[in-house]
Amino acid sequence: MDFYEGVVIPIDKPYRMSSFGALAHIRYLISRKIGVKRVKTGHAGTLDPLATGVLLLCTGKATKMIDQLQAHTKEYLATLKLGATTPSFDREHTVDFTFPTKHITRELVEQTLKNFTGDIMQVPPAYSACKVDGKRAYLLKRKGREVEIKAKPVRVDEIELLDFNPQQMTMAIRVVCGKGTYIRSLARDIGQALHSGAFLTSLRRTRVGDYRVEDCVNFDDFPAWLDKQDIQTLQTNKQENQHSQDFQDK
Repeated sequence: MDFYEGVVIPIDKPYRMSSFGALAHIRYLISRKIGVKRVKTGHAGTLDPLATGVLLLCTGKATKMIDQLQAHTKEYLATLKLGATTPSFDREHTVDFTFPTKHITRELVEQTLKNFTGDIMQVPPAYSACKVDGKRAYLLKRKGREVEIKAKPVRVDEIELLDFNPQQMTMAIRVVCGKGTYIRSLARDIGQALHSGAFLTSLRRTRVGDYRVEDCVNFDDFPAWLDKQDIQTLQTNKQENQHSQDFQDK
């Protein structure tokens, strides 16, 4: 395994950790293992801190693949609470408004979900990494600034209703979608389409392209995983290059 030539490592990102925080920790462990100050590392597609699941980390020359990997189809499992909203469309913030839910049935939910497949327009959350006038929207919101984000086209290939609880007014869905789709925004829009409200209570990314969550390295188990790898170190590369040069000189 040569982290300089490039490796794609699928990580199962834990709950309440930012994607950058996960990247920084893994980069530190790899750099220490191969004896360098800092190995080049990037991630292909941000996951919200409250989301878990597939986070693709790319090292060395594999960072050139990031745009390609970000374009891959993604799959999510999400749970929604109906009848209420939060400013961030998830549990990062507390409920700000409540709405009636007595009219919501499983049949209405299933019929409504059909309207969110295909090419749709979606407004990203104000609490997101989207840039507004060159600055991250969530940073502006946390300073009390009003943020206006324009709708953008996204593609949703599949939405499957996995569960609906009429007593607790919760639902679980599986979503297969393209690049740039915010499941938090999808939850908000589903709530509005039901003439009510909704926000995410959990989100797990289960697939990015051919990388599935069951094939990911558990974040906490990464040091043990790293110890088991046959790794090319900086010293190994120097020795191999010197051996090659000696052979050519002969």
